[in-house]
Amino acid sequence: MIVGARVDFRLIHGQVGNLWANARQVSRFMVVDDQVAEDATQKQVLRMATPATCKLSVLPVEKAAANILAGKYDAQRLFIVVKKPEVYVKLAKAGVKFDEIILGNITSTNITKSYNRNINCGQDDVDALNELQSMGVPMVIQLTPQNSPETFKP
Repeated sequence: MIVGARVDFRLIHGQVGNLWANARQVSRFMVVDDQVAEDATQKQVLRMATPATCKLSVLPVEKAAANILAGKYDAQRLFIVVKKPEVYVKLAKAGVKFDEIILGNITSTNITKSYNRNINCGQDDVDALNELQSMGVPMVIQLTPQNSPETFKP
């Protein structure tokens, strides 16, 4: 079961690996990113950042969607992390359902809009967030589980 879906350009790091893992009792992290899934060095860094109590999958979008829809993780507490919101658009279009998407850290080199100090979106991010909203996917800004979630509207 999916217990969290987060956008964080840093993927797995201290906040995600420790705070979110404990708060959501995560048993498996899934990083969904086509490029990272093909990069052995990045995958090794992610393995080192993943708590010993959690498993890790680093998958391209299509395989992640197929595995989730096939029920491969139904018995686990799955926390999905992506760098960019467009990935959630692709997963949702493939049929993956999300109770909510947590916006943690989004950064872009060509900033078009700053929502707060951690959410700085380029136009591609804004377009993806608008599309998720039109699909009815709730989104919140929440840096850590200790912070109160703020409803996000692009």
